Amino acid sequence: MNVNWVVKTVLLCCVVLASEHVSARDAEKGLEIAKEMKKRDEGWIDTLANTQMILRSPDGRESVRDIRVKTLEVLDDGDKSLTIFDQPRDVAGTAFLSFSHAVGPDDQWIYLPAIKRVKRIATRNKSGPFMGSEFAYEDMASFEIEKFTFAYLEDDTFNDIECFVVEQVPVDKYSGYKKQIAWVDKEHYRVHKIEFYDRKDALLKVLTMDEYEQYEGKYWRALRADMDNEQTGKSTTLLTSEITFKTGLDEQDFDKNALRRAR
Repeated sequence: MNVNWVVKTVLLCCVVLASEHVSARDAEKGLEIAKEMKKRDEGWIDTLANTQMILRSPDGRESVRDIRVKTLEVLDDGDKSLTIFDQPRDVAGTAFLSFSHAVGPDDQWIYLPAIKRVKRIATRNKSGPFMGSEFAYEDMASFEIEKFTFAYLEDDTFNDIECFVVEQVPVDKYSGYKKQIAWVDKEHYRVHKIEFYDRKDALLKVLTMDEYEQYEGKYWRALRADMDNEQTGKSTTLLTSEITFKTGLDEQDFDKNALRRAR
């Protein structure tokens, strides 16, 4: 018997088993971080936000849009949101309705006043750009744990903030992303940065979230979000000027049949 061969085989098996153990441990830790993020943001009921969307071309030209975002918390499923464009004139009256789901594809519709019709966003098209911005339709859905598999990668700092770095891989086969890498702060479990990788595993976009404010003594919201496309040089900034919680919104305010009349 070749003793060296036996020893090498045993050592190799030990390495493989150790790697699988670490992977399972990291997956469990990643999932626990995601669960804590979700837990800390439960109970807000509904919000109304006034936001500016600033689109920038690679040469620095800007296009500014004024939007309102209504959001309804759904505890047993994904949240619902209604985005209404008020300015400029060429997009005024456009309304986007999103029903996020914890399991299965999200339901999304957009009303385009120029053609006076409501268009359903097909599942295969949700990786496309939302209203010409660097945010995709799938980025407009609420964060749901069931949409991803998770793995803790390492501890790191971002802007001098101690963070967990977590990999999240979309479950949806039609997602435009192979994976996302998120920096989540250890103190409040807020997301400060996400790297989005395309299906070829190349860095596609980077989202940074800043200017966090706390509401109702519990809920943190970033008043600035910058999505930079690393492949095209384009970027989109969302600047929120006002957020109101518990405004009395209900299911009737998120009716796809009334999307044409959204105000």
